[in-house]
Amino acid sequence: MNQTQLEIAGRTITMETGRVAGQASGAVTVRSGDTMLLVTAVMAATPREGIDFFPLTCDYEEKLYAAGKIPGGFIRREGRPSEQAILNSRLIDRPIRPLFPKDFRNDVQVIATVLSVDQDADPATLAIFGASTALSISPIPFQGPIGAVRMGVLDDQIVVNPSVNKLGESKLDLVVAGTRDAIIMVEAGAKEVPESTIVEALRIAQVEIARQCDAQEAFRREVGKPKVDVPEAPKDAEADSAVEQYLSERLDQALFNPNKALRESALDDLKKETIAELGPRFPDRLPALSRSFEARVKARVRQKIVDEGMRPDGRKTTEIRPISCEVGILPRTHGSALFTRGQTQALSIVTLGSIGDKQKLDGLGLEEFKRFMHHYNFPPFSVGEARPLRSPGRREIGHGALAERALLPVVPTEEE
Repeated sequence: MNQTQLEIAGRTITMETGRVAGQASGAVTVRSGDTMLLVTAVMAATPREGIDFFPLTCDYEEKLYAAGKIPGGFIRREGRPSEQAILNSRLIDRPIRPLFPKDFRNDVQVIATVLSVDQDADPATLAIFGASTALSISPIPFQGPIGAVRMGVLDDQIVVNPSVNKLGESKLDLVVAGTRDAIIMVEAGAKEVPESTIVEALRIAQVEIARQCDAQEAFRREVGKPKVDVPEAPKDAEADSAVEQYLSERLDQALFNPNKALRESALDDLKKETIAELGPRFPDRLPALSRSFEARVKARVRQKIVDEGMRPDGRKTTEIRPISCEVGILPRTHGSALFTRGQTQALSIVTLGSIGDKQKLDGLGLEEFKRFMHHYNFPPFSVGEARPLRSPGRREIGHGALAERALLPVVPTEEE
């Protein structure tokens, strides 16, 4: 068993490995006060075939025994993750996902399990810190480490990692994650805080993150396992050159069109033509042709923006599309509005309930209720797709929380 400590904002954070979860690729227990999490990282032995993305899964597991509570409901057992658990899973995912090799295709699963929780230390930022530590000491080719802090403003003073109890009084709730040299992720909710305060909070956060990264590096040197090598996808200069030459006089006509639907259709047709034309020359390298086509499209879009300040639909980088708004379009709802910008539409509906309609949160905190709920739905027809309807996914829950966080400070209080 190996253990190390560091101090952040007057609180001691303890990292420990070697006691539990020995079968995981990397496992660490992270503790601050009476808040403790077990964070594990496991990598599949072989790459997943036939995919062009990195299969990373991050899960934040709330166990109510951590707060000395028995789950509600008939079966008295945790079921699907709470909304907060899903949001915390996304918090872990976003800063670590960019730090894996481009061509890495092995499944990786990170699980942060809350074992004990007090109302002082924030388990969400500890989960990010623990995920980075578990990945750093494992053989998984993680290009970290990263650190994470939550910044608040209490009595007009910027505070690092305010206690959970004090967070409700804070004018700012800012989660920052990053490497020693750069910020990777920022998530914030605020009550009309000046920009200068945000900038200063980010500066202070970067200093604390660097200290966390230094501690993880030292821990990795002490207990870390050698990293596995990830072979780069073979470069196919001949296929790249052939695609570039074929598209030289064809791409702009398909790509630069003010009508998005026509533009996407033209690009799909051009891609099929390119593969059909060049496929016989490279019969065993069709995936390489597809990758080269996508790379050329991205490169041309970027070149047009950098050189001419022009986007594919003809707009300059400072132009936005006009937006139209209609209100009261549904006769029996308490409120409704339709916003349209280009082909993007949002139908918003509001319902006013009584005090008894508050949502009771069965989470790790003290007994909590929620009076303002923002639900975001992304139906398949909105992007012209046909797929089964399911319960809201992580993306929908995350986007709903984003809008909720922005609106909550201007929603009238119960007294108002």
